[in-house]
Parts: sequence; C-alpha cells; structure tokens
Amino acid sequence: MAGPRELPPDEVLVQRLRAGDEETFALVLDSWSGGMLRLAMSFVSSKDSAEEAVQDTWLAVIRGINGFEGRASLKTWVYRILVNTAKARGTKESRIVPFSSLLPEEEGPTVDVERFRAPGERHAGHWVAGQEPRPWHIPEDHVLRAEVREVIAGAIDELPPRLRTVVTLRDVAGYGSDEVCSILEISPGNQRVLLHRGRALLRRKLESYLFGAHGVAGGRGHA
Repeated sequence: MAGPRELPPDEVLVQRLRAGDEETFALVLDSWSGGMLRLAMSFVSSKDSAEEAVQDTWLAVIRGINGFEGRASLKTWVYRILVNTAKARGTKESRIVPFSSLLPEEEGPTVDVERFRAPGERHAGHWVAGQEPRPWHIPEDHVLRAEVREVIAGAIDELPPRLRTVVTLRDVAGYGSDEVCSILEISPGNQRVLLHRGRALLRRKLESYLFGAHGVAGGRGHA
C-alpha cells in the first residue's frame, strides 16, 4: 500500500488552492483532516460535532485562502481556524473551559508516590530500588509494535480534553511550543504544564501495557 503523498511547499500549496486546484485540495484534506478531527473533539461534545467543525473549517479555508498572508505556516493558519470554529461550537454546547488553570482531573501527582522513598526514610524523595525509570524495550515484532501504536492512540483519546489538545498538537501534529501557544492562545508556562501532565499519563498507560499485558520490556519506562 502506498504511503501518504508528501505535500509541496506552502507557497505552491497556496497558489494551487487559490487557483481552485481540486487535486491539491483533496491532498491537503486527506493529509490533515485526521489530526484536525482529533483536535476538534477536545472542544465539542461528540464526534459528529467534531466532524462538522472540521467541515466548517475547510469551507472557511476555501473562502479565506485569498486572504492568507503567510505570517504563519499554512497548516498553523488552518488549525487556528479549526480551533476557533470548534471553540464556537463548544461554547454553544457548554464544553469550553479556559486553558488558564488546571482542572481537578488534571491535578495530582504525575508519578505514583509509592515509587519514591517516604518522608523520614534515608534519601527521602528518591526512587525506591527497582522503581527508578529505565529505558523501555519496544518489541521488534511488527504486530506488537502495531499494538503499541493502538495503545498510545487509545490513551491519547482518554486524556482530559485540554491535555489531549496539547499532546495532539505537539506529539501528533508535530507543532513546536510557540506554535501551540499561538494556536491555543495560552502562555508558554501553561503549555509546558499541560504537555508534561499529558505525556506523564501516556507514559503511565504505556508502562502498564508493556509490563502488564506482555511483559516485553526490560524495565520501567521513564516517568
């Protein structure tokens, strides 16, 4: 099966989209819609609503491409439109929560406290022997590797919405921290906290899979 086609540079994409090139539009649609849907689901109440937000975004892109000024990448511009569109839907559905502070489900320790030495013990706060982070051994078997990818995707879907949003943008869509702050209109500090907590929860899920379900790893993962 052929892999995804590589997109041309932004200047070429923009020129073709402005010219109404349907093949280029279909290529961009196929390349970005999956990540856009996952991101939209962080703001709205259902997959159907997220799909509608993505559709509305692409309509806005078609209508607004002539006004694209190139101050950010084309993908960042599209994702900004998506976030604004999904936020508007989420507001109607009473789903929008500001990114400015942690929610109860996002609080608490990111690593099980039982993995650290208790107060009063020698070297309190240090790792308990055998509980310290060690490199994972990801299985080479392609079936197990595919299972790991499914576990990660499922774990991302189960994250609290705001953590899922930041992790999706950073680790799935590949945006840098500055771009994520710009898209979501959050401070660098908030972005770092949300990303750290999201990644910590993902590591916990993956660790449980690697050491519980198959026992294929050679040690605990990084916490």
